[in-house]
Amino acid sequence: MSDRPPLFKNFSVHIVKVGAIDINCRVGGEGPPLLLLHGCPQTHVMWHKLAPELAKTYTVVASDLRGYGDSSKPQGLPDHANYAFREMASDQLAVMKFFGFDRFYAIGHDRGARVLHRMALDHPQALEKVCLLDILPTGLLYAQTDKNFASRYWEWFFFIQESDFPETLLAANPLAFLRYEIGDLVDAGSITQPAWQEYLRVLSHKDAMHGMCEDYRAGVSIDLQQDEADSGKRIECPLLVLWATQNPIWLQFDMLDVWRGFARNVQGAAMPSGHYMAEEIPEKVLNKILPFLGEQRP
Repeated sequence: MSDRPPLFKNFSVHIVKVGAIDINCRVGGEGPPLLLLHGCPQTHVMWHKLAPELAKTYTVVASDLRGYGDSSKPQGLPDHANYAFREMASDQLAVMKFFGFDRFYAIGHDRGARVLHRMALDHPQALEKVCLLDILPTGLLYAQTDKNFASRYWEWFFFIQESDFPETLLAANPLAFLRYEIGDLVDAGSITQPAWQEYLRVLSHKDAMHGMCEDYRAGVSIDLQQDEADSGKRIECPLLVLWATQNPIWLQFDMLDVWRGFARNVQGAAMPSGHYMAEEIPEKVLNKILPFLGEQRP
């Protein structure tokens, strides 16, 4: 595979086989291992402003989740189990083991953060510290659904409709969908043109919308069942949560207090940003993440 776009200088591109699934990732840097997981509708490319700085101290593995980017996009099972956060977490554990890492640091945004939440419950021995960007637990948010939440988190209700209705509509015009989701950030310059072109390229793949919708179908079905089965189980490793002040949904919550019900050791901060903070305010995000992971910035 060609190394595109030119956003990850000195990073190598890898396809890691996990059973029948291919997981696409980039690896760079030296030091303790650090896994980066993206959200929707993006890919590992969302980390391109942070990864070079992180690679000065860490061996960075920036990975595409199954169903996204250049990773495999299998047909969803009837119970959506092959797109469950548990399955995605297993993929990423296998990726890290492939590179020789049994224990590592991890940062996740949006859907990637939810994968890490599940990983922390299923495989606590694998994680040194975890940073979650701009989420609260899935079941908690569905439980407080109202008009405001349903309007702003419309993807959580449209993508979950029966296959292949939403993906057919979305695949008819991926450019329009992506413009609706993040076009304002491209116009503002927060999302660079090379990153934008990558997001559009992978979303134009014939199976991309199915993979994305299956992720959300799992989120409202098997993921909730697994979360309920683990009710009361808490994240054991140190947890940093960062949330966007421009997301009005978070105004309904004491974010740290909520997360202290799900983890034993929690710190965090509100960030002056929208949802895509790794691209909107990368320096401010680094200034929170690096001290948490263990490096004091000058």
